[in-house]
Amino acid sequence: METSTILFAFGLTIFAGMATGVGSLMSFFSKKFNPKFLAGALGFSAGVMIYVALIEIFFKAKVALEGALGAKPGYWATTGAFFGGIAIIALIDKLIPSYENPHEIHKQPGGKVSAKDAEDPRLLRMGFFSALAIAIHNFPEGLATFMGALADPRLGISIAVAIAIHNIPEGVAVSVPIYYATKSRKKAFWFSLLSGVSEPIGALLGFFLLRQWFNDVTFGVVFAAVAGIMVYISLDELLPTAEEYGEHHVAIGGVIAGMVVMALSLVLLA
Repeated sequence: METSTILFAFGLTIFAGMATGVGSLMSFFSKKFNPKFLAGALGFSAGVMIYVALIEIFFKAKVALEGALGAKPGYWATTGAFFGGIAIIALIDKLIPSYENPHEIHKQPGGKVSAKDAEDPRLLRMGFFSALAIAIHNFPEGLATFMGALADPRLGISIAVAIAIHNIPEGVAVSVPIYYATKSRKKAFWFSLLSGVSEPIGALLGFFLLRQWFNDVTFGVVFAAVAGIMVYISLDELLPTAEEYGEHHVAIGGVIAGMVVMALSLVLLA
């Protein structure tokens, strides 16, 4: 595998992970913030990820595993790895307490906190735990972006953009409580940004751990698991958050638009 391909894939994971910092900056300028736009963007991200996962990534994993194991065993292995990926990310969600899990929405998004909330010393703790929780979630997301880019640069770019959009509200979840607890925009921004660093770390760890066993079977299993992770993220995180930020039809319109754009890009660049 060429060094340039690996560097390109790693660069995409950095881009996706650093989007938490964008969310932090947006929360500081919430008066100019349009929640309906973010709802549509999150829906669009979900549409891209669901379409890519089920149409492209699952298919590539199936081809690799069927070529290595045979038609029937390969299909079974692909299906098992897909649901295994869902189980992994679901377990991560389960192990993080819901109050401290930034994917469980407790306040209206957009950075609005009441005066009473702002005086609560627990906000700082909540911000730190949100950063930790996001860092844990970003490990498999970084691996998804990295593996997608290694297999196909087009896929890698699509996944990176979708995950970057999904990381924006996570940046808000970290920065708002830390800002109101410390009154420091700098601390809020840096903690928010650092929570996304685990994305490229997850990509590197995954690559170095799997590199010596990297063959068609490893590729197929990991790729199918990545597809499962992406579907779970879309259904459990992106769509519920999009519903909270805007109207139902705005979110669904974004989903359909994301699928259409992804489908056209795959057809036109095939």
